[in-house]
Amino acid sequence: MGAAITGGLLLITFILFVIFVMRGGNLTLGFFIMAVLWTIIGLVPINVAIKEIFTDPVLDYGSTIVNIIFGSWFGRVLVDTGIAGSISIRTQKVGKKYPVLATILIACVLALIFSSSYGVGSAIAIGVILFPIMYSIGVPKNIAVLVFTLSIGAAMYINNVLFVQFQVFFPKVEWGLRYQKFGFTAMIVQMFIVVLFIIYNRKKIRNGKPEIVEANESTENIKNVSPWTYFLPVLPVILNITLGWDAVPSLFISIIVALLITGNMHTYVGLIKMINKTASNAISDIAGLIIMLFVLTMFQSAAVHAMADFTDVFKDIIPNNTLLLTIIMAILAPLAYFRGPLFLYGAGAATASILVSSGLFNQYFLYGLLVVPSMMGISACITQSWNLWAVQYNELETKPFLMTGLPWVWLATIINLFLAYIIL
Repeated sequence: MGAAITGGLLLITFILFVIFVMRGGNLTLGFFIMAVLWTIIGLVPINVAIKEIFTDPVLDYGSTIVNIIFGSWFGRVLVDTGIAGSISIRTQKVGKKYPVLATILIACVLALIFSSSYGVGSAIAIGVILFPIMYSIGVPKNIAVLVFTLSIGAAMYINNVLFVQFQVFFPKVEWGLRYQKFGFTAMIVQMFIVVLFIIYNRKKIRNGKPEIVEANESTENIKNVSPWTYFLPVLPVILNITLGWDAVPSLFISIIVALLITGNMHTYVGLIKMINKTASNAISDIAGLIIMLFVLTMFQSAAVHAMADFTDVFKDIIPNNTLLLTIIMAILAPLAYFRGPLFLYGAGAATASILVSSGLFNQYFLYGLLVVPSMMGISACITQSWNLWAVQYNELETKPFLMTGLPWVWLATIINLFLAYIIL
């Protein structure tokens, strides 16, 4: 009887949490309340809760936060040294004669930059350069915004900074050849869908009315950066794959190289000024995210303790056929929208905790099963920070953004879920 009451309370609070998140509730507050509630409902002793739920998980997550900080810093360095802007501006020359090809190149540039860069600040800084370029070659607003968000979402499959954030849900999953094989393939699939999206809308792009957007500070201050620097956005990935370096040294060396070859080490004062500026902006960009992730680890640990006695129950409910589960997830993938139960930065955190704690499936498979729908939310949901900024910056209505992107990102998600089933 006691177990039934506990299970009922956990289910009720889970449903309330889903409703809270999907209505735009603050994630940090929501995760903290859930951590406290599930600790109480699970009857976790106070001393155990203080140490194993509210202390150790936060301290153990410190190394992941370091990765996130360095990824955000690298993104800021690419922007402030002019590398990202120079790569972007080069595509404008193609756009005058071949606007569709130029739009495809812009999508590739975004995927290139965000394969290692991370953070809403970097996305905004690059967006204010790329959107005027797309408008100058006639790309309609709804298409331009989706090219921007879908391309960044595709890059996130191989972005180590995002990987370590999702890794907290699946502690047995490692950044190695097994995941990289899937991650690079999934990125290529989504970029292929982005190209199809552009080609499908080629007439609208060709017939679009070029719009000259007034230059802003971000575009005016782009330096004459050498094309030799254009390999830098993928340098951290190359160092990781070829030399086996972790994210921090790969990103740090890439930052040093970027500062060196763009002339920011000519004077001591100039170097210190650039380091302080980029580091300060980078940390400011992700301050809220860091706090949310710390609280998320508390909830994760609370879920493990609370769900410990319900493994057998879930074994009877959850399909034990991996192919059937993949098909179900492909159908339900849009539930990742609005921070729903399939979005790991939302109510999906509880879904992941339940599936992992059940011990029914390999964690690599579960990673693909839940990360792919999460990438759908990252790519085309209005609740993702840089997506919301892109919509508001371009004065685009929310409905056209969602309706234009849904069928394309859903197609990419379905394909990548079955890739996860095959590869992971």
